[in-house]
Amino acid sequence: MDSVVSELEGTLLKDRDPFSYFMLVAFEASGFLRFALLLILWPVIWLLDMSGMGEYGLKLMVFAATAGVSVSEIESVARAVLPKFYMDDIDMEAWKVFSSYDKRVVVTKMPRIMAERFAKEYLRADEVIGSELVISRFGFATGFVKGNIIDSCISIRVAKLFVDEKPGLGLGRIASSFLSLCKEQIQPPFMTDQNQQDHQLVRPLPVIFHDGRLVKRPTPPMALLIILWMPIGIVLAAVRILVGIMLPMWAKPYLSKMLGGKVIVKGKPPPPASSGNSGVLFVCTHRTLMDPVVLSTVLRRKIPAVTYSLSRLSEILSPIPTVRLTRIRDVDAEQIQRELAKGDLVVCPEGTTCREPFLLRFSALFAELTDQIVPVAMNYRVGFFHATTARGCKALDPVFFFMNPRPVYEVTFLSQLPVEATCSSGKSPHDVANYVQRILAATLGFECTNFTRRDKYRVLAGNDGTVSYTSFADQLKKVVSTFKPFFH
Repeated sequence: MDSVVSELEGTLLKDRDPFSYFMLVAFEASGFLRFALLLILWPVIWLLDMSGMGEYGLKLMVFAATAGVSVSEIESVARAVLPKFYMDDIDMEAWKVFSSYDKRVVVTKMPRIMAERFAKEYLRADEVIGSELVISRFGFATGFVKGNIIDSCISIRVAKLFVDEKPGLGLGRIASSFLSLCKEQIQPPFMTDQNQQDHQLVRPLPVIFHDGRLVKRPTPPMALLIILWMPIGIVLAAVRILVGIMLPMWAKPYLSKMLGGKVIVKGKPPPPASSGNSGVLFVCTHRTLMDPVVLSTVLRRKIPAVTYSLSRLSEILSPIPTVRLTRIRDVDAEQIQRELAKGDLVVCPEGTTCREPFLLRFSALFAELTDQIVPVAMNYRVGFFHATTARGCKALDPVFFFMNPRPVYEVTFLSQLPVEATCSSGKSPHDVANYVQRILAATLGFECTNFTRRDKYRVLAGNDGTVSYTSFADQLKKVVSTFKPFFH
């Protein structure tokens, strides 16, 4: 059996420095203070690396990022946050070589818990060799690792995997000691056969679901920029939210530009529902919590939005009416029909947000209730912070959205569905829902999937997405505790 052993940092990943991934663990598993502390230690870590004592710098990173953090939180970050940033840094030429072998082994300087999930699920690795965190009997990382993490120790572990026969190929930098164990060695940069057609290549599995608040990988310069911006962003978010609550709909687009926001509108929206007629159902892609609010701002009128997992705090702060669903089909159908009788309504049939260019499966309920369906393709761009979360405090979603320097929304109105494309012509609700999903995906350049809300939460949070509502006071305490470090 052909086998390959590849280094992760600097080979499968372009960046040889794992510092930014420890910063992600610090921010997502522990919080802002640990994130800032690790950045303060970066000059020391860099000097240790430059002086040939990289092992001590690596141990310092491990300690600062994980000491006192529960192992379940570290595993959660490794499952939900890190794969997206790893994938963005993949060297495709190295991957082409790595994926062409039957047995694949990945060697990493990071603790195995941080890389194993990504390597096995997305890179299809069979084994991952990395350091092991020392875990206390209470389930918390001590910040130390078992044994040494120098190259010679890694070589011993690689040799134990290949007792009968040497690995066929070793991929890594020239300093990687495990390369001497392999029959052949290749160092970066990698060059593959250019005549090989791209469509014939096996590509890494795409990262469809990911969590975490940070948009960009926190390299030292980017992390410093994020830390400097956070206090400004909190004040800016407070102003934007206050303005959004107090101003009438017709005035919001003008002030939004003054505060750095931008909305790009394409297509022609339908006129307001006339008296005596049922309203139009706007069927939107679901990118953030702000989708219905932005739509109402564009239309210059308050349009109620159908919601399920919206937090109590978000409901209170919402400048538009919200209609809470129960996930009981008959009850929800009656509620939506009652709202449509009053006027226009917004629904996001995906049931949850998706950050990547994919659309989740559409619930077919909306197609059963009306033939006046207007698809609306929503998309957004932010610079620093994601406005959605599966693991964190959902009440902070609008706050993080407005903390971005220049949030941009794109709203594309498609034509109302013709009668022959609705259930009135005899089409099934599922056919109508799938058709709407396809035309919205084509408009945005996205891909359709059969994944659902439940699939997303199983990947990111380890549950089925069932929401347990807490009191407004409890949610407010979570918000205050999150931002408390900035006011001390």
